[in-house]
Amino acid sequence: MSDIDALELTLNDWYILFADWKEQKFRANQICQWIYAKKTFNYHDMSNLSKDLRTRLSENVLMTLPILIRQQNSKDGTKKFLWQLNDGSRIESVLLNHGGHKTACISSQAGCPLGCIFCETGANGYRRNLTRGEILGQFLLMEKMNGDDINNIVFMGMGEPLLNEDAVFSSIRSLNDKNMRNLGARHITISTSGIVPGIEDLADFEIPIRLSVSLHASNDELRNKLMPINRTYSLQRLIDSLRRYRDRTGERITFEYALIDRVNDSAEYAYEIAALLDGLEPYINLIPFNAIPSHPELKRSEPSRVKDFCRALDELKIQFELRKEKGSDISAACGQLAGSL
Repeated sequence: MSDIDALELTLNDWYILFADWKEQKFRANQICQWIYAKKTFNYHDMSNLSKDLRTRLSENVLMTLPILIRQQNSKDGTKKFLWQLNDGSRIESVLLNHGGHKTACISSQAGCPLGCIFCETGANGYRRNLTRGEILGQFLLMEKMNGDDINNIVFMGMGEPLLNEDAVFSSIRSLNDKNMRNLGARHITISTSGIVPGIEDLADFEIPIRLSVSLHASNDELRNKLMPINRTYSLQRLIDSLRRYRDRTGERITFEYALIDRVNDSAEYAYEIAALLDGLEPYINLIPFNAIPSHPELKRSEPSRVKDFCRALDELKIQFELRKEKGSDISAACGQLAGSL
């Protein structure tokens, strides 16, 4: 059996393979258009390739795709997909419907090793990194099922993208490549819990994608409790790396902040946030906390506390948005992905 897998091949890998097969270079572009633009995964359906080439591809290049185990549809238009991978690992990804555009929330790991207490993914443990093909397979199948192109992709599903940097960066190159998916850089976002070396590498990444940082606390004492990764990369180290990132790229950074009742939602924390992020010109996404089975004691902030928190940010001239909840009725909202039945 062949050990070559189509979705693991970059465009240059296709060029090399077809050169070895004495095929013309443009054939590689054609097959990438079939896979990435037309979402055609059966070689025999690729009608502008010769019959001999289609046969050779089917005999020598696997087309390994995630298997859809279950799709759930929310009352708000959100869709959640449970996939099984080749080794039996299971992951989830989400399609968000914003009316005029759609966003795919993609997983980069099977599980997550970080153990943030407000996230069910980490509570279920960690199995492994996904390959670039497994990352791309989620997105391409979601597009095929959607029946049209998806406008945006966010690496905000299961796992920490910057702990799987090589596969994530490679998948982004293929998503962005004009001869493959041709998705604009401004339509791709990586969300990180604060992996400082990965942020440094992202600052030098040749494709100017967007960066979002899961903050969720304004001081080390609280963040250590909520996000164990803070014991490795403290807030000071994280903010220093973000200042370097901003200096090198000029890109604005978005910060994610889940409001948990009487844990991190005091208006005093808003003032700490302003001091912490001074000079970064931050944009803060305030997220209604979503209940998770592993920590039933954590609750969503009361409306009055949310109002006070927002008022404080407003007074401090910090730009923010109170995110509209999507997909919580099917456990597809932030922190709820578990990759299980």
